[in-house]
Amino acid sequence: MRAEREHVTVAPDVSWHYHVWRAAEFRIPWHYHPELELALITEGSGTRIVGDSVESYRPGDLTLIGAELPHTYLAAPGGGEHEAIVVQFRRDFLGSQLLTHPEFAGLARLLDRAARGLWFEPEPRLAARLWALATAPPPERTLELLGLLVRLAGDQSARVLATAPGAPRLSGPARRRIEAVCSYLQAAYPQPVRLADVAAVAHLTPAALSRFFRRALGRTLTDYLTELRIAEACRLLTGTELPIATIAARSGYPNLANFHRRFRALKGTSPRAYRRAGTRDADRRY
Repeated sequence: MRAEREHVTVAPDVSWHYHVWRAAEFRIPWHYHPELELALITEGSGTRIVGDSVESYRPGDLTLIGAELPHTYLAAPGGGEHEAIVVQFRRDFLGSQLLTHPEFAGLARLLDRAARGLWFEPEPRLAARLWALATAPPPERTLELLGLLVRLAGDQSARVLATAPGAPRLSGPARRRIEAVCSYLQAAYPQPVRLADVAAVAHLTPAALSRFFRRALGRTLTDYLTELRIAEACRLLTGTELPIATIAARSGYPNLANFHRRFRALKGTSPRAYRRAGTRDADRRY
C-alpha cells in the first residue's frame, strides 16, 4: 500500500484537469496521483512539502510536480485567504507519440525532471496565461497549456525539489500517523518541541517515533523540524520587513546565534544576505 492516492477527474471537453482552489487555509492531506501537477499559488503563504523537500511558499510560487510524487501545502497560521491555480495532466494527455518527436525533446526532458518536482522563478506573465486557461475554448485551452509547458521547458530557473522521485510505501495507519505528526509540528514549531509530546500524538514511544519518522520521510524528526522553522524564516525574510531577531523568535529560535547557525547550515548564506537576494529578485521580476 502507498500514501493516499488522489483520483483526478477531467472535464468531458478536455483531456486534463483545471481548477482554482480557494480556502481559508490550506490543510491538504499528504497525497499523490498519476497525473503531473502544475500549481501556482496566487494568495496565501505557508510550507510546501514535495517528497523530502520542505520549503516556504507565497504568492507567485510555481511548481511542476511529477506523477506519483507525494506533496502537500500547509498554511502558515494567520496567513489569511489562500488561492491556487492547479492544472493536472497525464504525461500522454496529447497522445503517446508527441514526446517522441524531436521538436518536443525539451518538453520530454522537463517532464522527466518533474519526477522529483520542479520550482520556477515567479513570473507575472505566466500567471496571466494560467488564468486564461479557464475561459478559452477547449482546443485553444489545450494548445495554450502545451505552449506553457514548452515555455517552462526552456526556463533556466527551474530547480529540482526532492532528492528522489515516487511515493514512499506506507500503510494507511502509518500514513495517518505521519500526517498527524506533521500537522502537530506545523502548529508547534514556533515553540520548544519535546519529543515526548510528539510521540504522544503518534501513540508511540519517543524511540519508536524516531525510527518510524526516519523510515517514513527519510530524515530525522529534528531535521524536519529545522526545515520547517527555516522555511518559515525564509518566508518572513522575503515577505516582511520584520527585524531578523523577531523573525528568529517567530521561527522557533529564541537564541539568535543558534538561528544564524541553523540558517547558514541549511541555506548556505546568512539571513541578511538571503533577504537582500530575495529583494533584488523581486525587483527584477516586478
